[in-house]
Amino acid sequence: MDSFRDSIYTPQNVDKLVADAQAVNANVLIVQVSRWMDCFCNRSSFPRTHVAIDPGFDPLDDVIEKAHAAGIEVHAWVNATPAWNLAAPPENPEHVVNTHGHDAEGWDNWLNVRVDGKQTAGANLRNLDPANPAAVDYVVDGIASIVREYDVDGINLDYIRYPDDNTVNYQSDWGYTAASIDRFQAATGRTDIPQPTDAQFSDWRREQVTGLTRKIFLGMYEVDPSAALSINGITYWFGPQTEGGWEETRAYAEVMQNWKAWLEEGIIDVNVAMNYKVETDVGDRIQMYDEWNEVLKDWQADRFAVVGPALYLNTVEDSLAQARRALEPSASGNTVAGWSGYSYAAPSSVAAADPGRAGAERARLARALTIEDPSGAPPLFAEPADVPEMIWKTQPTEGHLVGEVVTRSGNPIDQAAVTLTHLKSRKTVTGRLTDGSGWFGFANLEPGRWRVSVELPDDVTGRHVDVVQVEAGALATATFAPLIER
Repeated sequence: MDSFRDSIYTPQNVDKLVADAQAVNANVLIVQVSRWMDCFCNRSSFPRTHVAIDPGFDPLDDVIEKAHAAGIEVHAWVNATPAWNLAAPPENPEHVVNTHGHDAEGWDNWLNVRVDGKQTAGANLRNLDPANPAAVDYVVDGIASIVREYDVDGINLDYIRYPDDNTVNYQSDWGYTAASIDRFQAATGRTDIPQPTDAQFSDWRREQVTGLTRKIFLGMYEVDPSAALSINGITYWFGPQTEGGWEETRAYAEVMQNWKAWLEEGIIDVNVAMNYKVETDVGDRIQMYDEWNEVLKDWQADRFAVVGPALYLNTVEDSLAQARRALEPSASGNTVAGWSGYSYAAPSSVAAADPGRAGAERARLARALTIEDPSGAPPLFAEPADVPEMIWKTQPTEGHLVGEVVTRSGNPIDQAAVTLTHLKSRKTVTGRLTDGSGWFGFANLEPGRWRVSVELPDDVTGRHVDVVQVEAGALATATFAPLIER
C-alpha cells in the first residue's frame, strides 16, 4: 500500500484499509511509511512527512493498532535510497536533501551521481549513495528507530539498489560520488575513474548495496530479533533462464541488487519480488512473468519468496490468472510463501485509468479471490491463512556477530579484511571487509567461540584479534580497542 494516495492520511482511511485487507483474507499489510527519507509517523529519526496530515495523528501507530486487532501483521515499507522526488526542495531545513544535497561538497554530498554528473534520476528523483558511509548510517539508524519505537512485524525495503535512468540496459551509470570514487580507488589501488561497464567497479558497487542490506538486517536484529526484513526484489525483463544466468540479469548487472546472495546469506527473510508484467504474449511478457516465478519458487535458500504482481497493469481476470500460476508448484515441486498484489490504490488496469472505479474494482477482486473466481476455479484465498512461521527466527540454531574497527582518535578503518575462525570446528569465514564507518557484520554463524581477526593498515597498531562467544538467536560483538594511528 503506497502512501502517495490518501490511504493512511486519516483514521477513516486506516479503518477502510484494514477492512479492505480483511475482505481479501490478507494476513500482512505492507504499508509505505517512508518515501523520501521521511516518515508517516512521529517517533522516527527520519523527519515527519511533509504531507498535510493532522500533526496529532500518527498514521503508523493507527495502522498497527487496527491491523493487529484484526489479526493482520504490519510491515513498514521504507524506500532505502530515494531522498526526494519533487522539483521544489523540502520545506524542512533538516531534511537530508537540504543538509547533504546539491549544495554540499565532497563526501558531505550524499546524493548519488551519474557518470555524466547528473544527480537526478528522471526529472526529480534524488537518491542517496549506498557507498557514502554517513548516508548508509543515516538510513540504518532511521530504520532501526522505526523498529524500536513501533510494534511493527517487519520492515520492507524498496529501492535497495542503484537507480534506474541509465543510458543503456544491463549497466549502471551511477556511483560517481566523491565518496564512492575515493573509496573504490583506496580499495583497489587504482587511480583512474572507472567506466560504468568496469567489472571491478560493478562488483564493488554491488557489494555496497549488499553491505547496506546486511547492516540494516543486523541493526534491526539488535533492536528486535523477531522483526522480519523483506525487500522488493527486481525482476526486470527476462529471467536467468533466457538471460544466461543470474549474473546476466538486469537485477544483478544493472541495478546491483544481488538478492539471490542475500537469501543465501540469510540477511533478508523475504524476497517480495516485483514481477510486474502485463498478461499478454505481446513482447514475451507472459514468458518473462513465468520465468521469474519459476526462479522465485526454486531460489528461496531456506527463506521465503513472495510473488508481487502489478495489479495496476492488468484486468482483474488477468491478475487472477497470474495469481494462480504464481501459486502453483515449480517443475521441481517448490512453491512460494505467498502473493502480494500491487497496488491497493490501483487494483486493476481499469482503476489505474479511472481512479473513480478503484473501489468497485477492489471489491470485484476481493470477491474473486475469496468467494467466486469468474474462471470457475476454486477461489485462491477462500479462508484466512496464518503467516508462515520463520523457523530461523522462532527456533534459531545460529547467531550473528558485529564489530567496529575505529582508532582511538575516532577514525574508522575502511575496507579492512575481517576473518573468522571457529575455535572448535576450525571453520573459517573470509571475504568480509569493514565499511566506511569501520563496521562489519556476519550473519547466521554456528554457535561457539570464534576468533575474529582484522587486517590493520600499516599505520595503525593495536589489538587486532578478539575471541567472541556466538550463541543461537543472539548478536555478539567483537571489540579491538585501543587502536592507535602511528
